[in-house]
Amino acid sequence: MIFDKLINYLKLDKQEFSFQFNSHPNYPSALAFSDTLNFMGVKNDAYELDKEYWDELPEEFIAIVDNSFSLVKKSGANYSVYSEKAKTLNKEELHNKSTNFVLLFEKTENAENKTVFNFKPLLYAVFAIILGYSFFTQTLSEAIFNVLSLAGVYISLEIFNQKFGNTSTVIGSICGDTSAKQTANSCDKIIKQDKTSILGLKFSDFSLIYFTGLAVLGLFLPATAYIVKGFTFVSLLAIGYSLYIQAFVEKTFCRVCLLIISILAGQLALSIIFFQNAPFSIGILLLTAVLWILAFSAVLYFSNILSQKESLQKSNAKNLRFKRNYELFKSQLLENEKIEFQDTETFVLGSKNSKLRLSIISNPYCGFCKDGHKIMEGLLEKYPEDISVQIRFNYSPERADERYTKLLSSFKNIYNNGSQKEFLKAVEEWFETKDENKIFSLSGSSETEDLTTFVEITKDNSNSGLNFTPIFILNGYQFPDKYDREDIWFFVDELMEDEDLQ
Repeated sequence: MIFDKLINYLKLDKQEFSFQFNSHPNYPSALAFSDTLNFMGVKNDAYELDKEYWDELPEEFIAIVDNSFSLVKKSGANYSVYSEKAKTLNKEELHNKSTNFVLLFEKTENAENKTVFNFKPLLYAVFAIILGYSFFTQTLSEAIFNVLSLAGVYISLEIFNQKFGNTSTVIGSICGDTSAKQTANSCDKIIKQDKTSILGLKFSDFSLIYFTGLAVLGLFLPATAYIVKGFTFVSLLAIGYSLYIQAFVEKTFCRVCLLIISILAGQLALSIIFFQNAPFSIGILLLTAVLWILAFSAVLYFSNILSQKESLQKSNAKNLRFKRNYELFKSQLLENEKIEFQDTETFVLGSKNSKLRLSIISNPYCGFCKDGHKIMEGLLEKYPEDISVQIRFNYSPERADERYTKLLSSFKNIYNNGSQKEFLKAVEEWFETKDENKIFSLSGSSETEDLTTFVEITKDNSNSGLNFTPIFILNGYQFPDKYDREDIWFFVDELMEDEDLQ
């Protein structure tokens, strides 16, 4: 399922989104799509809504148009639809091509693309340096030759990235619609079904190696003229092979392949007409050999790394889809003996009458507890009326020092005299700064509270064998060890609806 324009518009990491979406146990359903958006920081709510009510929808919403999840934006009397490509539909066309499914979303700051490093600015800078050097120090024919080499490098890189599932806007604009309905202009049939394999490299990979080498050799013109001319003559073999595959084997022509052939033909013409053979040089020959070896090795290395990564992601997606199956999670949850805590009203947050009750066994000085509390706070923020949470801090007077006693007293004072929001803010502040004085200041009281309930809670935890922190307890069952605590997000909705756990 393709929805590149939608993912780009929401500024999401496409690879991360695809991985999470494909690993969802309900893939490729609307629920899987909605849950993945939530996971990526795009809060959303899904509805089945008759078309007569669509006029009341916000300016932007997500719908299933032509069997693809699509972003729909109102634009006057028409609608702009973004999925695998952008298109404009009128109201009647939109209604006819859509199901009743709509998804209303709200972007958050976590929805921004989290790509660690973008190599394109560096690539463009290198291109600019080469172009500047070519036009200021070389002849016009040599500069044009280098421009063609850079164009070949850029297009070959786009094809290389597309081989590993990254969508290329450039390739898409050259090839047009690459769907199965338009195979006559499809580049996929030629590029993705390339049967050439030399040490794992495809015919398109050698295009990248070839143009990279020529881009470097072109900087040393006219000294490298005889070698450059030789390679352009050899390119006739590649041109003939490519045309044969397109015309007689696949029986369809690839626009981007024809563009590369045009570049090769242009370079061949320039070398024949303008380049004069320079005296033979062993140094230039060695430079050429080292250059091709380096280019070949680099492309082979990155191709293998990306192939392994793609294979690993597919394998992980299948494993996670199995792991995130709710029935499997439930069976692991119920394997543990149910824990019955004594009723206490200390540090109970959220809706007390909710069907999902989460307890977190914690300690303010536990370094690992910070992440557990962040998950708890996130659940309370998203499901304020559907979940209750109890924070069960361990406390033993004989082992606690004065500052811990005062810290716990401050928390209890804030809980008893302030709002839940103020209490949560104090707990969050503590785990961020570990500064007791800030919590004492937020409390506004120096009196020591009665901490008997915490002593009882600690005994209760110990009697149930809950001696480590942090630990999640869901409706009386300890969170399974086979799952990470963050995995709770994938099961919250089912947990709230499961009558067996009420």
